[in-house]
Amino acid sequence: MSDQRDIVIIGGGIIGCTTAYFLTRHPQYDPSKHKVTILEASKIAGGASGKAGGLLALWAYPSNIVPLGYRLHAELATEHGGEERWGYRRIHCGQLSAKGRPLGDVKNGKRTKDNNSSISLQKRTKEAIGTLRAAGIPKDLNWFAPEAVRSYDEMGDPNTTAQVHPYQFTTSMAALAEEEGAQVILGLVTAIDHSNNTVKSVTYTDKTTSQLHIIPATDVIISAGPWTRSVYPPAPISALRAHSVTIRPLTPVSAYALFTEITLPPTFGHTNESTKSKRAHSKQVTPQIYARPNNEIYACGEGDTHVPLPATTADVETDLARCQDIIDYVGSISDELRDGEVLVRQACYLPNVEARGSGGPLIGETGVKGLFLAAGHTCWGIQNGPGTGKLMSEFVFEGKAVSAQVGSLDPRRVL
Repeated sequence: MSDQRDIVIIGGGIIGCTTAYFLTRHPQYDPSKHKVTILEASKIAGGASGKAGGLLALWAYPSNIVPLGYRLHAELATEHGGEERWGYRRIHCGQLSAKGRPLGDVKNGKRTKDNNSSISLQKRTKEAIGTLRAAGIPKDLNWFAPEAVRSYDEMGDPNTTAQVHPYQFTTSMAALAEEEGAQVILGLVTAIDHSNNTVKSVTYTDKTTSQLHIIPATDVIISAGPWTRSVYPPAPISALRAHSVTIRPLTPVSAYALFTEITLPPTFGHTNESTKSKRAHSKQVTPQIYARPNNEIYACGEGDTHVPLPATTADVETDLARCQDIIDYVGSISDELRDGEVLVRQACYLPNVEARGSGGPLIGETGVKGLFLAAGHTCWGIQNGPGTGKLMSEFVFEGKAVSAQVGSLDPRRVL
């Protein structure tokens, strides 16, 4: 085999960008002989990799790659100033059970409407603080209404749980890969030539010029998330749409990631307030709430399959009613969230593996020489991105996974 390698990564999300990063840091990488190209249809981190929560946890899954990814996150943050560059920090994580309050009900404050803003006047009385303590709420988790909270159970502490800002992390990985010689091309992949069971080239349509291009390839890593099947039809990857919002609370909040279980009142959402959702609500809802650095809170709701996967991340449509549901749910248990400024309403698609017996993403060889798969990471793509990227660099340069035992994730088991 010639020493020359043309390595093409399809997909500019977290998996593709960390793969490019670790390829350009592999001991065998030689920029004079090895060309690394990321082909991305719309923009780097345009999908879930830019709109996810960014939770990192040693208790995530699958267990065979989680420790590697968690450790690499810490090492990357140390090496590249991740605390400042992409918001890396250690946090607490817990399960919060609460009873939602009716919309528009501010028990200890008032709402001002003269400038479309509202100000919480809730006071933390000794009685309120006592109510939170009785429910087992940590002292610094003081941004929830005492009358709403029922219980708190710790799931992870700063030794086992951390976070990053997904968009900042993913774009940083791409930029760091480019610094070492990787190239990013914006174009939609239309074909992979693997005649005679060997990868030969990739065809794509340039995003700017709409011209068709064919680039040679000795190695192709498909990391297109939920779009993987459109690039490689045999891949059993499906798509789940997820909505999220970001909110700036009026006052800074403590560093917690929360999995909530909120019981809504029977009349929840039945209001004349024009800004509120009019859709029917489940009795119990489970939004996730992640406090981020720089006084920002990320909240997401349940997934849905009502709208098929569009052609690219640029074509994803956001259902504003679903976003409003999330805002209403989290506001029903926290005046700090209800009275905060909504910064972003967004949607993305998560990649899931649809195959019997699969216990995680598909990582490794496909059976076609030079063609690799790294997709299906569900909601743990950010957590497992660095580990997957490092493993893919080992598959390409060493012919096997070295840093973790990933036989159970072998794509050939389901293809």
